[in-house]
Amino acid sequence: MRPLPRRLLTTAVTALLVSGLAACATTTSEPASTAAPAPARAGTPALGSFGFDVAGMDRAVAAGDDFYLHANGGWMRDTEIPADRSSYNSFTSIALETEKQVRNIIEGAAKDGSATGDLRKVGDYYTAFMDEAGIEARGLAPVKPRLDAIAGIGDRRALAREFGEQLRADVDLLNATDYYTDRPFGLWITQDLNDPSRNVPYLVQGGLGLPDRSFYLDGGRAAEIRKAYQAHVQKVLELAGIDDAAARATRILALETAIARVHATQEQTNDVEAGNNAWTQADFARKAPGLDWPVFMQAADLASQRDFIVWQPRAVAGISQLAASQPLQTWKDYLAFHAIDRASSYLPRAFADERFAFYDRTLNGTPQQRERWKRAVSATSNALGEAVGREYVTRHVDPKTKARAEEMVRNIVAAFGRRIDALDWMSPQTKAAAKAKVDSLEVAVAYPSKWRDYSTLEVRADDPVGNAERAEMFEYRRNLAKLSQPVSHDEWYMTPQIINALNVPLENRLIFPAAILQPPFFDPNADDAVNYGAIGSVIGHEISHSFDNTGALFDAQGRLHNWWTKEDFAKFDAAGKALSAQFSTYKPFPDLAVNGDLTLGENIADVAGIATALDGYRLSLQGREVRTIDGFTPEQRFFLGFAQAWRSKYRDAAMRNAILTDVHAPGRYRAQTVRNIDAWYEAFGVQPGQALYLAPEQRVKVW
Repeated sequence: MRPLPRRLLTTAVTALLVSGLAACATTTSEPASTAAPAPARAGTPALGSFGFDVAGMDRAVAAGDDFYLHANGGWMRDTEIPADRSSYNSFTSIALETEKQVRNIIEGAAKDGSATGDLRKVGDYYTAFMDEAGIEARGLAPVKPRLDAIAGIGDRRALAREFGEQLRADVDLLNATDYYTDRPFGLWITQDLNDPSRNVPYLVQGGLGLPDRSFYLDGGRAAEIRKAYQAHVQKVLELAGIDDAAARATRILALETAIARVHATQEQTNDVEAGNNAWTQADFARKAPGLDWPVFMQAADLASQRDFIVWQPRAVAGISQLAASQPLQTWKDYLAFHAIDRASSYLPRAFADERFAFYDRTLNGTPQQRERWKRAVSATSNALGEAVGREYVTRHVDPKTKARAEEMVRNIVAAFGRRIDALDWMSPQTKAAAKAKVDSLEVAVAYPSKWRDYSTLEVRADDPVGNAERAEMFEYRRNLAKLSQPVSHDEWYMTPQIINALNVPLENRLIFPAAILQPPFFDPNADDAVNYGAIGSVIGHEISHSFDNTGALFDAQGRLHNWWTKEDFAKFDAAGKALSAQFSTYKPFPDLAVNGDLTLGENIADVAGIATALDGYRLSLQGREVRTIDGFTPEQRFFLGFAQAWRSKYRDAAMRNAILTDVHAPGRYRAQTVRNIDAWYEAFGVQPGQALYLAPEQRVKVW
């Protein structure tokens, strides 16, 4: 039932086989849809012998004027966004087939009366979600115990207990950059920033129903969204039979606006050093007075935890103060609304439809709700992700594909090390530390070596709300257990069936799930140049995250530690500022530009990733002669493979949300990153006077 990570490798509109995204922080991430794009280009494009979509190009547009349209203009012209999506991109094209495979696994488990163990749970979770008649008959009964508990809150001590009981492990600050929770606070448990030998809990701001504080405080479109959100709150309360819904909705919006005022901004939250605030249990009462913290900690099963890292201390203090100063009844109304809203996907159709109407249609411009089976597949794959993933791997992952991808990783890691050696601006001292980090980098490809144990998770075929709640609590308790366990670097933060990739900075580790090892990112039958341009740039991107403006702050052991000389870091920082300025010139709308500071880490990773992947491709040749294929040179094929991996279309509302909240620039602008790579100019004969041309001294070179 919780919103899921919206920021991994791709933009906020990545097609992920996950669920519950309607209320996520950008509300533009969506589970995969099997609705096809326009008939002219449905599903995976027809690839030439070179391995990329030549028909999807528009060669009437010069590469030097708009490389994105040069590579993707035909695709942009002929592709329509499916009615049940707010966007469509290359990840979606993979997700279409992957979702069918996952559906077969899940529905097969549901129909198999002899299924046992995790597969039985997978089948029962899906069955419960699909039981519309049973859901209608039960009405609001499944959430009544929570609503009764909220109604019974009689004082501030009971309010603190409710806050604590609601705490879940539903955020991820550095891996998935998922900062959003609609609960008052979020919890992330992982390795200590300052001591890699132990795990600690990180407390994170929460409490908003809209994607970000700016939606509460800005004018223009944000003001219109606020009106629609207030109407949504009122409608949910009315559907639940709660009286005086209009007045309650007004007060709930006012409370959330007060919470938004104390929230950290996206840019502030991205500042790791500013987030590194070690608090003891006793510090909460002194630094964040208002909430009864001992009661909160007891209810959250954290009473014995000695210390925490509080990521946004001003927000935590502000929410704590609001717990004391805002009327108790307003808090109770707020908690009741969110309990219902959070469960809406598992409640009678009127609630699910209202959820779609606001979070998808109004907020993101999506015209049509996804079919119920698609939502059920996503919800099941989310709740029991590795149980589904284990079966997916058995049926659909070719060991040869895994081995070839691992070979590419080795070449690209080696290429990155060589790039460090060749840097003329970095001192030997800093180079040695950087090389140590490369040498200790761990990479996991396709699937985990150890699968998650779901034996303690209860799943019932007649209890969809309870299943979702128990799955959340299972995940919370699994994370709490880390506090008493040694640090381990074998956890996967994605399932094999997710089309994405991940850098884990605290562990100096990369993860590449099996599902991304498909065209257009990776084709075992395609030309190496194209594969290195597509999946190779993804691999290079993730390696480079260990050395972006955030990753560069961590040493080889994942400790927040400055391993740079002052002079070297100043040069690195200057390159970052130049790249931020470059991306801030891109304007998807006349009144809204890409936020170069917010997207800086991803943009650094793209620049370095392309350069490293190209070096890796050259390294892989081992002296073999390269040739032109169908009129395209190897380096042209490389760059076209890269650009076509980032083809994407957005509905305007989804694009606006992504610009405001996503740490990735939209795919169109990511494709234009090539203007910083010298080899691109040579490959396409780009000359001064063309729109993308940058003089050599203006091209940003980070690694």
